[in-house]
Amino acid sequence: MTFTAEELKRPRLAVTLTFITNGIVGGSLVSRIPDYKSQLHISNSTLGSSLFFASLGVLVALGPAGRLAAKYGSRRISFFSSIALAAIFPLTGHVANLTWLRFTLFLFGICGAIQDVSMNTHAVTLEQKSGRRLMSTFHGMFSLGGFAGGILGGALYQAKVSIQFQTILLSLFILAVALSMKEFWLPASADIHERNRGSKDRAPKRRRPTLFIILGLIGLAEQIGEGASGDWGGVLSKNTFHASPFLATLPYIFFSAAMVIGRFNGDRIAHSIGNQKTLLIGGLLAGTGLTAGLLIGHIYGVVIAWTIVGLGVSVTIPILFSAVGSLATHKYPGVIAPSEGVAMVSGLAYFGFVVGPPMLGFVADHISLRWAMLIPAGLYFLFAAGSFTTKE
Repeated sequence: MTFTAEELKRPRLAVTLTFITNGIVGGSLVSRIPDYKSQLHISNSTLGSSLFFASLGVLVALGPAGRLAAKYGSRRISFFSSIALAAIFPLTGHVANLTWLRFTLFLFGICGAIQDVSMNTHAVTLEQKSGRRLMSTFHGMFSLGGFAGGILGGALYQAKVSIQFQTILLSLFILAVALSMKEFWLPASADIHERNRGSKDRAPKRRRPTLFIILGLIGLAEQIGEGASGDWGGVLSKNTFHASPFLATLPYIFFSAAMVIGRFNGDRIAHSIGNQKTLLIGGLLAGTGLTAGLLIGHIYGVVIAWTIVGLGVSVTIPILFSAVGSLATHKYPGVIAPSEGVAMVSGLAYFGFVVGPPMLGFVADHISLRWAMLIPAGLYFLFAAGSFTTKE
């Protein structure tokens, strides 16, 4: 199935707005994490274990999301997951007690993961149909959304606006985007990949390509650090360096801004120097920047560190997803669908969000959050070392 450049404009707009929406929701939620902590009067380790439930929801949903997108097309799954996210998000704003927070974060993780896999699958399809690198720009739009969500959440936090009002407002925005873009996506047939049935009407068991697992492990190392930057930057700034509520949101805001800058230039950089060198330089930059910022200390050291980390890790996931889509289509046709490849690599990468928040929370209660953050710094150096697997 081929499309003209004109026919690809509308689906590209739909994917772009969905990436922005996903980023705004995540950014706004992250910016209120210190507020969740103070309202419920919980420790770092308890907060970390609570954030684990969002990650658990992500992991539960990734496999089914890949299979659903392969069976029905990413268009349908993107639309219905956006509607579900709009319905679930306001529940996270009702901070009744710790059990409710964990339950709603679990549901939020499920909806967010399904939307994430389906929109990335559609982005992979658009890249292949257009013959152009687009993934880093799409993820730049996600980061732009995260930046806007962080500013919005920080401003509302400073103004003492309730989380409940914030989540309802953004849910209406999600709904408006989903409904207005419903007919803009590529047809479902553009990326439906039916499995061949075995003799017992079951798909034959297929071995996961090892290269996909390696790419997922690179993503895992990066995602632990990226998740830590979002989840713990505000807490570190407020509790360790006594920043005001708005200043406590600056590390994530600057991190998101750096991600935007890096991702909007990522397609050009990767085209110029290749995937391997791009990942190598990014990992070294992030690891060095975070380590230096933690050693310097002070709120401004944190802001500088988070900015450098944002630049360093900005293109990692886009490069991995582009590689996954290309491998699934050209090297493993009929073995694995692009959506299943995206889900597989996402599953390993997002496992970082499962082990990252609680691990850093528990470590922080013993050696302080400041020094616990050296763990993701070390992981950045590890994914730099593993970048050779993406050499063209």
